[in-house]
This record gives sequence, structure tokens and C-alpha cells, in this order.
Amino acid sequence: MSTTYIIAGFAVGLLVGMTGVGGGSLMTPLLTLMFGVSPSVAVGTDLAFASITKSVGTITHRFNRTVQWAIVGRLCLGALPAALLATLALNHFGTLDQHIGQVIRYSIAVSVMLTVVALLLRARMLAWINTHPERQLQGRALAAATILSGAVLGVLVTVSSIGAGAIGATLLVLLYPRLTPAEVAGTDIAYAVPLTAIAAIGHWWLGSIDWMLLLTLLIGSVPGITLGAMAARKVPERVLRGLLAMTLTGVAAKLVW
Repeated sequence: MSTTYIIAGFAVGLLVGMTGVGGGSLMTPLLTLMFGVSPSVAVGTDLAFASITKSVGTITHRFNRTVQWAIVGRLCLGALPAALLATLALNHFGTLDQHIGQVIRYSIAVSVMLTVVALLLRARMLAWINTHPERQLQGRALAAATILSGAVLGVLVTVSSIGAGAIGATLLVLLYPRLTPAEVAGTDIAYAVPLTAIAAIGHWWLGSIDWMLLLTLLIGSVPGITLGAMAARKVPERVLRGLLAMTLTGVAAKLVW
């Protein structure tokens, strides 16, 4: 079983490094459906896994200059306070019931598929923006939308461990369509580090982290995300965009079924 955990950690780390997507969206379902880990422990352990794994990925993307730090700051400005408030709410009210959790999963799946469409139609989106620049958010409006998006992400990630990569990539593609796929991956990974760290600390406080499971997953994920982040800039943009679209489609299917 330890070997299986290591392989799973490596595979998820590789995908996250190349696309910025796949952490909670893939790891949490893997832990619950394949390995029989309880949902609360799966969420807490996955958040700790994501915070450490994505820290390594951020360092690599930083060296590749594929992180837009201004966008990271705006997202964190909304996400971090929201994560703290969501943790306090979980401690006070308990975890979400199954019905609400299912609604969140379906909502995320729809948003992820919107990302796929945006990725596949990126060239047309850019052409439309160039001919209608007044329709694209700019300045304070864009900053406010980014901060608000971060707040939504902070709540989603804290209660479900899902959304930091998938929804984050969706918002980056839609709000900042001029970003390259490598920049989407790097920026998505970088803002998720403090968010998942705060959410993980909250779940540690709630007692829902399996530390031995976390260590085993990290043995595979650290080299996986390093290799993925190194490859993100070298892989042709069309190939990387296709890989990101396929990964997101798989994530959406997993969330629905």
C-alpha cells in the first residue's frame, strides 16, 4: 500500500507541476474512493499534502519566471481571510452535510468544464478581446474581481480541499486570458501555497490529518511536481494547453461520477 501511495503522489505531483491542476480534485477522490480514507481525514491530509507539494512547485516555477506575483497577491488578499473564517465555521457548525457537499462538487465540475472551453477557444478569446477591449475587466475592476474570486476559493478549498487548482485555473484563464499555460500553472500553484497551508493548519487543529499517509504521499509528489514544473516551460504551448484541458475534463468527470 505504501508503494501505491508513493506512485499516486508522484502522478498527482507531475500533473500539478505541469498544469497547476489536479491536487485536491484528484487526490481527495483517490484517497476516499480507492484507499478507503474517511472524507474528513482525506480533506485534511490532502490540504497538508498540497501546501508542501506546491511549495516545491512554486520554487521551480519562480526560477522559470512563470509566476505572476501581482495576481498571486490579489488572490491571497481574498483567499486567506476567507480560509480562516471557513475554518472557524467548520469548528462551530461541523462539516457540511452530504447534500451540500454534492452541490459543491457539481458546481466545481461545471466551472472546470468552463475552463476547458476557455482553453480550447483561447485564440478566439484573445482575438475578441483585441477587438473589444472595453469588455475586458481592467484596473480596479479587475483587481476587485480577483480578490473576490480569491475569497470564494478560500471557502471552497477549506471545506472540500477541492478548487485551488481547478477553479483557480478557470478564473485565471477567464480574468487574465493573455497568460500562457505555463504562467497559469505557475501562478495557480503559487497562490495556493499559503491558502492550503492555512486550511491545513485549520484541519490540524480539528484533528483531521493522517501524518504517516502524508509523509508517504510526499515521497512521490516532491520529485513529481519538480519534474512537472521543469517541463511546463519546455513543452510546446499547444501540447500543454491540450494536457491541461484533458486533465480538467477528467477532473470534472470524477467529480460528477
